This record gives sequence, structure tokens and C-alpha cells, in this order.
Amino acid sequence: MTNIPRVQLLLTGDELMSGDTVDSNSALIARELSGLGLTPCRRVTLGDDRQALAREMTALSQDADVLIVNGGLGPTIDDLTAEVLAEVAGSGLEEHPDALEHLERWCKKRKLILNAANRKQAMLPKGCTLIPNPVGSAVGFSLVVNDCLVLCTPGVPGELRAMLPVILERLRTIYGITLQKDVLRLQTFGLGESTAQQLLMDEHPDWPSEVILSFRAGAPQLELKLSITRAEDRGLRDNCRQWMESLFGDHIIGEGDTRIAEAVIDLARKAGVTLSCAESCTGGMIASMLTQISGASDVFPGGFVTYSNALKQSVLGVPASTLEADGAVSEATVKAMVAGALDASGADLAVAVSGIAGPGGGSKEKPLGTVWLAWGDRERVETVCLCWPVERVLFQTMVAAAALDVLRRRLAGIDKQSSYFDQRRLR
Repeated sequence: MTNIPRVQLLLTGDELMSGDTVDSNSALIARELSGLGLTPCRRVTLGDDRQALAREMTALSQDADVLIVNGGLGPTIDDLTAEVLAEVAGSGLEEHPDALEHLERWCKKRKLILNAANRKQAMLPKGCTLIPNPVGSAVGFSLVVNDCLVLCTPGVPGELRAMLPVILERLRTIYGITLQKDVLRLQTFGLGESTAQQLLMDEHPDWPSEVILSFRAGAPQLELKLSITRAEDRGLRDNCRQWMESLFGDHIIGEGDTRIAEAVIDLARKAGVTLSCAESCTGGMIASMLTQISGASDVFPGGFVTYSNALKQSVLGVPASTLEADGAVSEATVKAMVAGALDASGADLAVAVSGIAGPGGGSKEKPLGTVWLAWGDRERVETVCLCWPVERVLFQTMVAAAALDVLRRRLAGIDKQSSYFDQRRLR
């Protein structure tokens, strides 16, 4: 029978307490543990305080089956994890030959001299078992303390990520974990989590308990997750997916880690269509999102950032009379920007945005957060005026994603307007 262990986390480092470093490691650990059906029940963050670390290591190890300690394995005087754990375990420290060999190889590969500071990383609690670090100088290690398996890992995210597969396999073996959480992740845009939850509750109150529904909200996408722990429940999950597709189909971008720009590029490539963009308020973010995707050059020859009216005229050919009569944030201007982007790039399809990102610049007629979007080809251009009265960077992120989404819908042949148009439409 599977023995599900009680897992707790201890994150260490003054930089975490001061805010100089944002803790992303606990989220990474939790996500990876979820694949084994494990969820940390407690997380503690401490600075580099020897006495406080000793107290927490003692208390946590007495209250957990598994304690993952992250940080404090480096070469400096404030890296205390090995020393404090040895003290708590009553084992003392010794130079671990395999850890020393790892350090020697690491230094030789980088043509460095193994100095005393680096050699400190080979001083580990007696009786510990190493956890290989394929990236950095500090090996991880495990030790049983108070009948708790304590796993010590470095604080560098890339090193932790590289070591987690070994840690997960050890947990699987030690605790006989056979359950494997199988997660289907659907990426959406223009859908709020409360709206999605309410629709599902209203339409499918008989949601099966075997399929766990969860959400991960972010900007600009919302992730919908359907999790099962038994292979025989895949049919039920398939049913749940069909329910979601019937409710949210035009909002679904793709599976897994699909980003909206990736979906746009894939659709354009399949259609044999090239794309361009003309940006004002987003300052190049649309082009940036597109060019973050490998192979974007297949369909994206380039875009234009025309922040000033002068560049809108000289680069995109927006008439001065249009800017004078209607202003930069107007339907006429973004339609002219689309035409200019199509002509200047030779692309088949283009999108243009111009808006008021704030925090100043709004008016009664055009309040803060107003943005005009236009998109189309040489035959047909569509427009919409939306309003996102949020802080500047979030405004730019959401507008850039909306610009990509209208391209996605056009390329996918989705004639239905997005529901967020109704929520955000200004006029």
C-alpha cells in the first residue's frame, strides 16, 4: 500500500527575507511534487540565522516525514545548512570524498583552482547520501533526522530544477508511490477564473469527483487544469474536456505550455500567411511576444513601433489630417496603421494598437486604459475600442495579448467575437 508522506519545506537565505530575491523555488518544488500526488503542508522561510535554523529543522523534522531544505549550500560563511543539520542530527561534519571529487571536476572544467571556500561545500553531515548536482558546484544530500527524510538542495533555481528528478524518484522508491497525477492543462485567453468556474457549476453541477478541476490565473492567460490519479478515469476526463470545449472553445489557445503567440505563429504557418504589427502604446510588446517563439521568422518579417505621431506619419503613412482630426487613439488612425504595416512589410495580415497606457493622459472622451485595435488584410480590416483601466505594464501586456488573439481568431476562422469585447468595449 502506498504510504503518502507528510512533506514540509524550509527555504533559507537573508536575500529571501529582505525581498532582494523572490522565492520561486517553493513553487517549483510544489509543482514537481504534485506529479506524485504530494502537496507540502507547511512552508517556512528563514534568514541565515544559525539558532533559528536549528530550531526550525528540529521542529519540522519532528512533524514531517519529508523535509526539503532549499538554500544555504554555497561556499560562503552565511551558507549554514550542512553545519546546522549536522548539529541537529548530532552527527558532526566530515569531508565527503564523492562531494570533493565533484568539486574537483567542476573546478577543472572551468579552469579554476579549488580553494578553501569552495572545498567547504564538501563538508557534509556524517552518514548523508549525496544528491547529484549536474549544474553547480554544491551537491545536495539527504539524511534521516528524527525519523524524517531531510533533503537539502541548493538555492539556485537552475540547479534545483536539474536535481529534482532524482529527488522525485527517491521519494517514489522510498514510499512506494505508484499514483501518478495525470494533468491535462488547457491555456485560454479572455476568460476570467470566476466566470469559468460559475459557468461550469451552472452547466455541469454533476462534475465527477474523480476529475480535479483547478485554475492558474496569470497575465495574459488563464490555465484550466483537469487532474486524475487513475488511468481508468481518463474517459471521465475526456468528457470534462468536451464540456469545457463546448463552453470555452473559442477562448482555448492550446494545451500544455502553449502561449498565445505560439498559437498565432502555428496557425499562420499552416495557412501560409505572413504577419506584421504596428504598435504605439504597447511599445514593441506584440513583436516581442512573437519573436520569443522559435521559428517566428517563418511568418513574421517584422513590425513597427511608432510611438510618436511623427513616426506614424513617416513610417506608416498615417495622414496628418487623420491625426489632427481624430487623434492618435482613434479608429481612423489604427486602420491607417494597419494599411501602413501591410505596405511597409509586405505581410498578408497585420494588427495595430494605439491607446492610453497611463498613468496620465486620459480624458472624459478617452479615459485611462482606452485602446483602439485594428486588424486585417488588404481586403478587410476590423476594429474595436476597449478599455483596460489598470496599471501601465499590465495594460500593455493585456493589449498585446488581445492583439495576438484577434489575429488568432482571424486565422482560425472564428467569426464569433470574444466575450471580453463585451466586458471591455468602450464604444
